[in-house]
Amino acid sequence: MDAADLTARLIRCPSVTPEEGGALVLLQALLEQAGFECHRVDRNGTSNLFARWGAKGARAIGFNGHTDVVPPGDPASWTHPPFSGHWDGDDVIWGRGATDMKSGVAAFVCAAIDFVRDTPPDGAVILTITGDEEGPSRDGTIAILDWMAAQGEVMEACIVGEPSNPEVMGEMMKIGRRGSATYTIAAKGRQGHAAYPHKALNPLHALTCYLADLTAEPLDQGTDHFDPSGLQITTIDCGNPASNVIPERATAVVNIRFNDLHTGAGLLDRLRDRAAAVTAETGVALEIEAQISGEAFLTAPGPFVDMVRGVVQQETNRQPVLSTSGGTSDARFVKDHCPVVEFGLVGAHMHQVDERVPAQQVRQLKVIYQRILERFFA
Repeated sequence: MDAADLTARLIRCPSVTPEEGGALVLLQALLEQAGFECHRVDRNGTSNLFARWGAKGARAIGFNGHTDVVPPGDPASWTHPPFSGHWDGDDVIWGRGATDMKSGVAAFVCAAIDFVRDTPPDGAVILTITGDEEGPSRDGTIAILDWMAAQGEVMEACIVGEPSNPEVMGEMMKIGRRGSATYTIAAKGRQGHAAYPHKALNPLHALTCYLADLTAEPLDQGTDHFDPSGLQITTIDCGNPASNVIPERATAVVNIRFNDLHTGAGLLDRLRDRAAAVTAETGVALEIEAQISGEAFLTAPGPFVDMVRGVVQQETNRQPVLSTSGGTSDARFVKDHCPVVEFGLVGAHMHQVDERVPAQQVRQLKVIYQRILERFFA
């Protein structure tokens, strides 16, 4: 199967989160025709697809990806309509999702179909495809993994097809990701006149001192596979329009991208301990709420990582750097099920106006995925 052609067909499905747009319907039809057992694992309005070729319980390798895309913005800003899947025979396929990540899904679907047709393996190939990666990510890959656990479906290892290369194919694969957590700090003091501060309790003074403490020293110095963790203040607000009034309340938000020296809960404890100290010093009550998007994880170098890295090097003539950089992906959920790595296309145009991908690159990725399947079952 031609992965470039399937990429263009998937782009023509307007699957902006949470809309399915026909993308999973198209994939299910192709996979069932090729002998895959398919199940829709929809939850709370999110569309998801599980597909397996081979016997349940057999040794299995998996691929994970998503067909939902971010909104295209103003269609008039695009050279070609964002859901046209424009491809006039030259090397470039245009449209929303061309890079992130309908091309990656097309590549592993075509690789899997051709592989099981040409060299049926003694084992199973599992594909998990969600419509919720660009959205809340609560009812997508998590829902599929919950369903798999209930059904006794198991992957020995998994590849997430997110774009992983900054500039050229073969330069980088992801073997882990930093954790991400957002902490909202609410400070409560006592309102008063700015001319009589002794009759008030300024929450902003305590809050800014607290934030200064948080940013005074780095959280850590990094590890063998991770950069130092980073804490960023993203907003401070008190909603006070009057310059002569000390407000009663103020809030701040900090985002922490953390390595495997920390957990989201451990960082929350650390922030709360310091908040208690500031409250004792100032009398201003500080309360903290956490939203943990994902924990840090690492798939340690070993046979699986080496296999994927070796195939990429063979097909691209580049040895990919083993990286943990970037934001979050659904690998943060898959890692609770089995070892996981990420390898996909060059991500230069993802989420941009005029998102596009070279057809040759999509076809090369399909070959890489097919070689990985061959090596896994060799």
